[in-house]
Amino acid sequence: MDQTYGNFRARREATVWQRLNRILRVLLVLAVWLVIVSLFVPPYKRLVQRRAEIENLQQQVNEQQTLLSRQTREVNMLKTDATYLETIARDRLDLMKEGETIFRLEAPRAAKAKTASSGRR
Repeated sequence: MDQTYGNFRARREATVWQRLNRILRVLLVLAVWLVIVSLFVPPYKRLVQRRAEIENLQQQVNEQQTLLSRQTREVNMLKTDATYLETIARDRLDLMKEGETIFRLEAPRAAKAKTASSGRR
């Protein structure tokens, strides 16, 4: 009877150590995984931030290109189209031809504020 108890105790101790070894392996795998994740998260965050910054800068470039094309078109019209030049000059100097009636349409205040803020960039 003494020997069966010894075998039982030996098997029980062996299974306890096996369980502890499994737990230790799992903890080691988790620790390695956490180290790997902690090494890759900050560069990934910087990557996402840089992509957002690039997108923002690309949007600004597109806006500036649109503004440039608009202003280039206006300069070309001022250089080549005499009627456009005359219209702009009379509008800015508040002059009119004889027999001409001028109607001024003012933009709503919200639209003025929006165009003024976008022009300041």
